[in-house]
Amino acid sequence: GRSNREVYKFCRAFMTQLFPYIGPDRDVPAGDIGVGAREIGYMYGQYKRLTREFHGVLTGKQVGWGGSHIRPEATGYGLIYITDYMLRKKGGSLNGKRCAISGAGNVAQFAAEKLIELGAKVISFSDSDGTIYEADGFDKEGLQQIMALKSSRKRCSDYVNFSKTAKYFVGANPWSLETEIDFAFPCATQNEIGAEDAQNLINKGCKGLFEGANMPSTIEAVAVLQTCKDLVYIPGKAANAGGVAVSCLEMAQNSARMVWSREKVDRMLKEIMERIYDSCEEAAKDLQDEGNLQLGANAAGFRRVADAMFQQGLVFHPDTY
Repeated sequence: GRSNREVYKFCRAFMTQLFPYIGPDRDVPAGDIGVGAREIGYMYGQYKRLTREFHGVLTGKQVGWGGSHIRPEATGYGLIYITDYMLRKKGGSLNGKRCAISGAGNVAQFAAEKLIELGAKVISFSDSDGTIYEADGFDKEGLQQIMALKSSRKRCSDYVNFSKTAKYFVGANPWSLETEIDFAFPCATQNEIGAEDAQNLINKGCKGLFEGANMPSTIEAVAVLQTCKDLVYIPGKAANAGGVAVSCLEMAQNSARMVWSREKVDRMLKEIMERIYDSCEEAAKDLQDEGNLQLGANAAGFRRVADAMFQQGLVFHPDTY
């Protein structure tokens, strides 16, 4: 609800205080909810004014001045790449599957774009006021309309003015819809799925929940999900890693003073998400809990950090080598 000038002044003031503590070899912030290309641009401009240096100190920049192709799409695309890879390894596919998405922001939009490209039926988007539902799925034109509404800061409820088949449910989330849901993609915010929501999804025959948001499922919800052996759960620490992955690729391009093609970045993102899934799956097997990808993600992440700490001597043990 702030004016462009207010956002501009805040970003400049914020970076004035932050810049001594960040750097390309120190900490590299990225955007998130409420911090998009505009805010990154204002902050990066102030960083350059203060330092007189062109460093890859923020990610999410515009491609014309140090950004990377696929960065805006990365989290949403990565979410679907890891889902698609898991299904293909199990002999399945996304084609024709009914997919419920929460949220209508960056992650939700680009997850939907990739799902539609792969033949899935995206049946919902949501915001804090309620859920918009298309029984036969949003088509490309419908998705473009959702994107246009959100870019102009309008609500999902306004979509009914575009589509005669859409239904809007005030105060509802996608998990409460009275419809079949094959896969759930929470892409809105933390703790949006509670235990009751998780049970609702199981009752609807949901076969997978893949987190696009950070920690969208409560601890109680995760416990419920793990009681259902027919449902695959991939936590956000693995499923939504695409944004961080392409941030790293953006930093690599900045270091080399290069801009890679959209196709190259997209291919590398897909490969990274597939490696993440394999590492989670392998770690779960090593711990005799095959299929528990939450355990696998925790173990794989812990091992990577622990190995680095031992190898760099941050923690010493005489039997390390």
